[in-house]
Amino acid sequence: HVHLHDIQSHSHGLAIKAAEQQRSHLDYLEKLGEGEAAMRENRSIERRIKNARFPVLKSLDDFQWSWPKKINRAQIHNLFRLNFIATQTNIVLIANVGLGKTHLSIALGHAACLNGHSVLFTTAVDIIQTLSAAASIGAGALKRSMQRYLKPALLICDEVGYLPIDKLGADLLF
Repeated sequence: HVHLHDIQSHSHGLAIKAAEQQRSHLDYLEKLGEGEAAMRENRSIERRIKNARFPVLKSLDDFQWSWPKKINRAQIHNLFRLNFIATQTNIVLIANVGLGKTHLSIALGHAACLNGHSVLFTTAVDIIQTLSAAASIGAGALKRSMQRYLKPALLICDEVGYLPIDKLGADLLF
């Protein structure tokens, strides 16, 4: 059962417009298909962004390049090409508090969502708490919980160095 919501809601209006402009049937069908494809892509992007669980949405355009002054702007822009996702390369942003690591990671995750990749934004503490609770239930629960973090194409783990982690937490996280 296929739902073509955009076609259903726009077919009549586009048919009238096509008739007024004396467009061909093929042109009319092409416009219907383009509208449906665009709507589906937009819904897919919205779903990926929602599933990523970003605390807020940030973009690279909003980033304050004047602080910190030593940031390698070319290297950051290169990350936004997203090649590291295909090669499954880890990216680690290291800096003092308040210099924009979270902003850049959210912007990077948002760019990944826009480019068709699944993303999950979380914190180290959340991962440890979730996996510790699952481990206390049993191996099956731990395996299922691990899948939540292993499934996305991009896992963004924020606040890694903010709180001390015990050995069990470190083992689960890493």
